[in-house]
Amino acid sequence: MSERAGSFEETAPLLGNSSATYANTYTPLDHVTSVDASQGDGSFGESFDNVPTAKRQLGLTSAVFLVFNRVIGTGIYATPSVILRTSGSVGVALLMWLLGALVAAAGTAVYVELGTGLPRSGGEKNYLEFIYRRPRFLVSCSFVVYTLIIGSAAANSIVFGEYVLNALAIQPTRFASRLVAILVLTFCLSVHGTFLKFGVRLQNTLGAFKLLILFAISLLGILSLLGVPGLAVRAPYETPHNFESWAAFWEGSGTGANGFVTALYSVIWSLIGYANANYALSEVKDPVRTIKRAAPLAMAAVSVVYMAINVAYFAVVSKNDILGSRRIVAALFFRNLFGPATERALSVFIAFSTLGNLLAGQFTQGRVIQELGREGILPYSAFFASNKPFGAPLAGLLTQYLVSCAFVLGPPPGDAYLFMISTSSYSLALINTLVSLGLLLLHTPAYKAFGWAPPFRAPRVVTVLFFLSNVFLIVVPLVPPAPGRRVYEALPYYLHAVVALSVSLLGAAYWYVWGVWVPRRRGYALERVWVLQDDGVPRWVFRRASQMPGAGSAVVG
Repeated sequence: MSERAGSFEETAPLLGNSSATYANTYTPLDHVTSVDASQGDGSFGESFDNVPTAKRQLGLTSAVFLVFNRVIGTGIYATPSVILRTSGSVGVALLMWLLGALVAAAGTAVYVELGTGLPRSGGEKNYLEFIYRRPRFLVSCSFVVYTLIIGSAAANSIVFGEYVLNALAIQPTRFASRLVAILVLTFCLSVHGTFLKFGVRLQNTLGAFKLLILFAISLLGILSLLGVPGLAVRAPYETPHNFESWAAFWEGSGTGANGFVTALYSVIWSLIGYANANYALSEVKDPVRTIKRAAPLAMAAVSVVYMAINVAYFAVVSKNDILGSRRIVAALFFRNLFGPATERALSVFIAFSTLGNLLAGQFTQGRVIQELGREGILPYSAFFASNKPFGAPLAGLLTQYLVSCAFVLGPPPGDAYLFMISTSSYSLALINTLVSLGLLLLHTPAYKAFGWAPPFRAPRVVTVLFFLSNVFLIVVPLVPPAPGRRVYEALPYYLHAVVALSVSLLGAAYWYVWGVWVPRRRGYALERVWVLQDDGVPRWVFRRASQMPGAGSAVVG
């Protein structure tokens, strides 16, 4: 790949402000600036990351569905029964969902502030680099491993396989469900890696379909609650009385602190995904203005849908039926209204919902890996940073595809698989904790030199709420489970937390060997220069600058 070098060098790393002219716009690290509110919404929105205008193909609708699809996968069809079981009553369960929506709103505000201040693809990678600048490159190297873990689509792809097989009336064996999982991952790779515009339209269409189905379910439940003819619960199924009286609404409350914590923990994880558009801001038109609208719109829709769906479930399915049945609550809902034959139709709905979730997740995770390539810290960075040959980050998408496939095929059902999912979730909680803490620090006098004045600012209390919610997600898995309950059958209950905390050590080891030990041993220093790729996207390239008098330099990556 031929590249043109820029006319400036970096002796300190990471985010510099950029504009259409490279030569005169680089700012050293100690003077890094973000988008300033005084510049207005659009002044830096597209010029902050100087990618070709043609690369920006995502508008408001696409950004909304990036978030909406990422949040809503399969959880809303099954999680309400878990929340009811741990909270004890319909009233407390709905309060848990409301509290979870508030936490999600806080997270949305935090990421909108960060996205408007640093409107570039990469999400947390950019924010952590901007805030935690010393030692040089350490945060970036540590984040690489977390990206691969958090971005894995193994769990949802297997769920997709199981529901597709159910819809086709095929027994969902381990081999069959994993075969379908590999096929759907291959489909996502092919669509987003080679047919960018089609992939975006497809995930937008699936998001609209998902919203329509969930709205229809909510409407059916509310109409049943109002006694509309033809929508009564069929015999011989139990007629619910969850909303008949105030006492019935709160019946069973008081499961204790452990039940409350478990319910809240499950609800918060059901609403994760509000940062998904932040990972692709370099491809969003007018990113500052768009992210300020897209993320709140998407999360408002999610919150309304989640509350309405829960009301619909409780209007049609009795509490005893939900707690006593081993079937997902959505299946009970369709059975009670339309008979058991509709379960296959439900499997189709859930499969499409999961496909939208997979497409949205893989779309953005491929861009995060591309951004790590653009930073120059990955081996073969030119390969990962490129948009060739189809104008999409195929290398990043392929990397995430291979990791997801390994997780699909490797761990057997049981402890190993649950451990994998729990490690991914815990890693995300760690990242969110550091991000929210960093945002709080940016508003302190000690960080005034960073010049943080983005077009949107989350209220301080909102940032604190988000920070505390993620501390909660970090602490809960470290508390021993209640007597009679197990996280794993044979593994220590805290193992996924320990592993997630230890993952950063792998990145730190890579950073030390690559950025400290080897340069010292071989007598050179690492410097970075901008280069412009053939696809018009700039990236950093590291150069080994010899410390010997009269010696030249060599480009790496």
